[in-house]
Amino acid sequence: MRIDLHTHSNRSDGTTSPADVVAEASEAGLDVVALTDHDTTRGWDDAADAARRVGIDVVRGIEISCRHRGISIHLLAYLPAPEGELFDEMERARESRVTRAERMVERLGRDVPITYEQVLAQAGPDATIGRPHIADALVANGVVPDRSTAFEHLLSNSGPYHVGHYAIDPVRAVTLVRAAGGVPVMAHPFADVRGRVVDDAVIEEMIDAGLLGLEAHHRDHTPEQVRHARDLARTHDLLVTGSSDYHGDGKPNRLGENTTEPDQYERLVALATSDVGVVRGR
Repeated sequence: MRIDLHTHSNRSDGTTSPADVVAEASEAGLDVVALTDHDTTRGWDDAADAARRVGIDVVRGIEISCRHRGISIHLLAYLPAPEGELFDEMERARESRVTRAERMVERLGRDVPITYEQVLAQAGPDATIGRPHIADALVANGVVPDRSTAFEHLLSNSGPYHVGHYAIDPVRAVTLVRAAGGVPVMAHPFADVRGRVVDDAVIEEMIDAGLLGLEAHHRDHTPEQVRHARDLARTHDLLVTGSSDYHGDGKPNRLGENTTEPDQYERLVALATSDVGVVRGR
C-alpha cells in the first residue's frame, strides 16, 4: 500500500479541487490519501464522492493552525467528529485569517499593485482566504514570479507587511482533537527551513496532552531531522507518518513523494474513536 496522509485542496491553500486531489492521488498510484485542508472540513464531502468513483481510500482530516510563544505549529487531526469546541476554534481561526489577509493587502497596496478583489479572484468560492492567495495575486500582477518568491520577503513572517492571526495553543488543540475522537499528529515538527520550531519540551507537553504521532518523513526535514523525529516517536511510542504536503501547483511537492508505512496507518485508524471513518473506495 502507498499512503499519503497530508494534502491540500482549493478549500484552503491548494490549487486543486478536493475531487481532483483524490483523482490525482489515484493516478499517482496511491492507495490511501488524506485531505487535510487548513482549519476547514469543507472539502470532505467532495473528496468522499471522488474516492468512491476512482477507487481509492480517503482519510478525512484537518491541519490546525497553532501557535506557542510566537512560533507557528501545525497539527494534523485525522478523523475527528465535525462538531464541538474544536470546530468553534477552527472557525475563529478562519475568520482571523480573512481579517489578516485584508489588512496585509491594504499594507501591500501602498507599495505594489494589488487589491483585495484580485486576491478573492485567485481563491475558490469555499476557500479560506490566506497568504497563498495573496501570493497568487502578486504573481498574476507580475510583482513576483511565483509563490515561493512572494513568501521569501513580501509575505514572510518577518517582512514589512506581516500581520498576525489567531491560532490556538497546541496543547489545547491536541486535547480538543482527542475529545472529538480524532488522532492528532504534529506536522513537520523540526522543519526549521520554514521558520522557528519548538524544542522537544513543548512536544513532550503535547504528548502528555494526548499527541499520538509525528510526521517524520517530509520534504522540509533533513535526514538528521527525520532521525530525530523517529527517535522521539520511538521513545514515546508515537505513530510515525510520512506525506507529501501536496498543494497542487502552489508548491513543488508531489503526491506520494513521502509515504506512511501500512502498519502505522492501520494503527492510526484504530486509534480514532469518532464515527468519522475512512471512506473506502477500494
